[in-house]
Order: sequence, then structure tokens, then C-alpha cells
Amino acid sequence: MSAGHMLILAAIVLGSSCITATASREAQRHNLRFVRHARDAPLVSYYNYIVVGGGTAGCPLAATLSEHARVLLLERGGLPYGNRNVSSEYHFADALADTSPLSPAQRFVSEDGVVNARARVLGGGSCLNAGFYTRASSAYVRASGWDHRLVNASYRWVERALVFRPGVPRWQGALREGLLEAGITPDNGYTLEHVPGTKIGGTIFDRRGRRHTAADLLRRAHPRRLTVFLHATVSRILFRRGGAVPAAAQGAKQPVASGVVFTDPLGVQHHVYLRRGGSVILAAGTLGSPQLLMLSGIGPRLHLEKHGIRTVHDQPGVGQGVADNPMNSVFVPSPIPVALSLVQVVGVTRFGSFIEGVSGSQFGIPLHGRGHGRGAARNFGMFSPMTGQLGTVPPRERTPEAMRRAAEVMRRLDRRAFRGGFILEKILGPLSTGHIELRSTDPHANPAVTFNYFRDPRDVERCARGIEAMERVVRSRAFSRFTYANHTAMDAAFRRAAGTAYFPVNLLPRHPGDTRPLQQYCRDTVMTIWHYHGGCHVGGVVDRDYRVMGVQGLRVIDSSTFKYSPGTNPQATVMMLGRYMGLKILRERLIRKGAEDKH
Repeated sequence: MSAGHMLILAAIVLGSSCITATASREAQRHNLRFVRHARDAPLVSYYNYIVVGGGTAGCPLAATLSEHARVLLLERGGLPYGNRNVSSEYHFADALADTSPLSPAQRFVSEDGVVNARARVLGGGSCLNAGFYTRASSAYVRASGWDHRLVNASYRWVERALVFRPGVPRWQGALREGLLEAGITPDNGYTLEHVPGTKIGGTIFDRRGRRHTAADLLRRAHPRRLTVFLHATVSRILFRRGGAVPAAAQGAKQPVASGVVFTDPLGVQHHVYLRRGGSVILAAGTLGSPQLLMLSGIGPRLHLEKHGIRTVHDQPGVGQGVADNPMNSVFVPSPIPVALSLVQVVGVTRFGSFIEGVSGSQFGIPLHGRGHGRGAARNFGMFSPMTGQLGTVPPRERTPEAMRRAAEVMRRLDRRAFRGGFILEKILGPLSTGHIELRSTDPHANPAVTFNYFRDPRDVERCARGIEAMERVVRSRAFSRFTYANHTAMDAAFRRAAGTAYFPVNLLPRHPGDTRPLQQYCRDTVMTIWHYHGGCHVGGVVDRDYRVMGVQGLRVIDSSTFKYSPGTNPQATVMMLGRYMGLKILRERLIRKGAEDKH
């Protein structure tokens, strides 16, 4: 092991040791007495259900299953409580900019060159996102083959605990009126439903700006039937042979999941086994679930052999069909101060583009660069070059050196330069897809991810139409108080405030300095909106009951099963799916138990 790796390991061990007592107190304070550190886990244990991944799907799933079974939930990250970067709306940008070993956000860069992040915290992506909450459309529910009544009941179960109606500050109100003026109608007011037009959606931030996450749903668990281990990294799923298969398989035996192996921060291995009739359920997310399947021998045979992994089941669909909804954003400088706001208003167009916005200078410059240590000044927020989010450089050219140059300019900019907000556009679907492959057999490492943004020309055309709609919003009468009268006035004011001829922000196209066609503008300025999905599609890797095909005792229940991202923002549907499938699995269990009792 290199000296660098040893230092990282030491930082993780020491850091997790220092926060264990704090985390324990926080767990007690939030009525989560069943939450423990992985190093306190027994070397061997037994459960009815083992849920891998305490994220947006895993938390509601584990809470539901604990109503009638003994459940173990394994999460590789720590608690969200006591971390202001997670809990406070004001510190929202800081979590994504944190690249420390114990950060709740683990950074990765796709093979396309776009910087991205995956959650590493109990509560998953609901601890990192902008909080917007909206259901999937009724058409999406029908296409998924879900029971409509159970879906609605599951959504309501989540919403009673986590969802609030946001206050709409003036900038968001102007965005709403601008969307309507731009023709994105009707005005749907406040609704959690996914419908065409302009609406105010729900939020998981309460009126005090405090985030509520999927981890909060664990308070509904049966406290004596659920165990949660934090900082527990699952390295592989255990299998045995002997499952019955259809006659067409000519007597072959299917592999049966029998448990998992996980390691704690000290490197100690712990084995967990299933009780009779139980299941291992992966809820590790779009990157984690396909990765763990492949590490365990389920995936494309040639790819597994390349990494020296024995094939348990040759499943070519694992890791395929992965997609990330491309986001393109523009910064709109304001002549007047703008209050902080995250996503509250969305325009659902009829041509396949969704338009949202965030406001406040906090998204462009350091939030806490003074008085919070030397490292704080290097945090430039979620849309800055430092986190790779500003599309001022085409993805393939976003080298570390290019990012450093842009960040250096950012450091010299005046705070007034970033008075304003970002208007964002996300593509429906998308239709362009890619794949996930293993880089190594290290479960802590990120896999290699290729999204192939805008490979399908229909995605490019949707983006171009979305940019045109964004231009209409910015130039609308309703939005005029938050914009400069013309490009010349805006450029002059912005350059004067910045004190430089170069400013690394993505402004509206079609100004004198930008002559690119909109289609090229879309490709050059593409970013992520963190709504990636796929890799374990229903019908390709799992069946309609989310069982891994060709294997027994193993399911995948998370965003990796989605072919398209649901609604404008997926978190509501991911949480709903955890509750929904938990209820269905319990129903199957009770039916099976009843049949056994009769015999």
C-alpha cells in the first residue's frame, strides 16, 4: 500500500473514530437507537432481509420491511445529522464542494468529462439535492406496471413526514410569471403532480431552511427489528447453488443469494447471512448496484473475466442503459440584490424540456471564505469551476489545469459580480444512454461511467428549444426587474464588478461574444443535474418484481432500475418505490408464511 493510500486510510479511520461518539449522540437525539458504527458489528449475524445502501430508496424500504421482519441496513457513509452542509439550506452548495474522505458527496468524473457526485451518507441523494419534490406522471406509473392505488398511498406516506409547501421569494415568483409569459402554460399553482405547464412544487426544506431527508423515514421503523450499520462497505454478495429453475434450463441450478460481506473502516470483514426465505436487496444507487453485482460475479462474462472475477451468472444487461439527464444552465446577473432560493418553480414544457431556477450569490462564490479556516476559501459552490459545474469550457477540455485557471479568476471576482441566479434546463428522458464498467475490484472506488450526453439528436433538439424558452423567460416583462436592460449594460456592469475582462460564467447565448448554434451551445455547456439512472433495467436485469433474473434471493430496488428519470426530479419516486416494494415484499412474505402454516 502506498504512503498516500495509508494517509487516506488513516484519515478515514481517525475521522470516523472522532465522529463516532458525536454520531451516536445524534442518532439517539433523533430517535434512531438502532443506528450503530460498523466496527461494532458482530463478525457473523443473521437477518431476514439485508438492504445494501441506506439512501433514498433504502431507508423507506428498510423501515417498511421492519414492520414484520428482522432487517439489516448497511450504509457506507455516516449520519446526515449534525452536519450543517447537509441540514441547512444556506450551506447547500458546501456539501457538493467537499472532497474530503468523509464527505457525504463522493465526487466522480464521467468518461464524458462532466464532474458529478454520488451520495455517501444515510439518506442518500436526499441529503445533497436542491430539495424539489414532485411525483411521477400517471403515464410513467402505468408504463412501470405499478399499482396506482398503492403508489399513491406510498407517496403520501413519504409526504406526511418530509414534504412542505415552499415560500416563494420574489426571484422565484418572477421566474414563475416569466415562464407563463414565455408560453409554458397553464398555471398549475402549487401541486405535487407532474403536469404540463408552470407549477410550484414541494420541497423537503421546511420554513426554517432545515432539510428533511429519507433518513428521517427510519423513525417509522420497528426499533427492535431494524439494525443499521454506518461506514459499512459491502464488498460482495454471497451465493450458494441449489435454487429450482424452469424445466427449459435442463436441470441446471440457479445461484441463490445467501448473504453479504462488508468491511468496517478498520478493514475487518463481517459476514451477514439470510434466514430461510429472506432476500438480499440492493439499494445502492445507479453506480453502486451495478458495481456490486459485477463485483459479486453477476454481469457481462468477458468484462468480469477481465478483472479476474468468477462469473456467477452471465448477465450482459448489468451496467447497460445508464443515462444522465443533461443540464444546461445560464447565469442571469441582477442589478438588485437577490435572496437565496433553491428550486421551487418548474416549467414543464410540451416539447420535452424542464426549466427551473436557483438564486442568490451563494452559488457562484465562497459562502464562508472568511473566518472558517484556510480550506473554506477554496469552496466555490455547486455551479463554480471549482466543482466543474460551469459550462464555460467544453466537457473534454475540463482538465484539472483548466479548472484551476478558472478557479483563480473566481477568487479575484467581486462578490457583487454574482448577484443574480441560475436558470436551468433539463432534458426529458433522456434518449441518449451509456454504460458502467468496473475500473478495479475495489468496492470503495468509483466505477467508470459513460453517459454519452446528446448522442441522440432528439435530445439536442429538445435542449435547443429549451434554451430558446429560457431566453424568452429572461427577456420577459415579469423578469425584467432582475435583469439588465440589454447585453451592453449587463456586460459593462458585470465586468466593472468583476474587475476583469474575463469572467467564467455561463451567460445567455447569442450575445456578441457567442456565435455558436444552439445545438453546439448545448454540447459545449452540458452539466449534470444529478438525476442519473439505469444500469439494472426492469426487463433487462430485474423482472417486474425487481428480482434479479437468473438468480434467487436477490433484488435491486433503486434508480438503477429506471429506463427514464421520473417527473422533473426523481427523489419523490425513488422514496415512493422503497415504500411501495417494501409493502409488496411483506405481502409476499405473509402469504408464504400463511401457506406454510396451513401445511
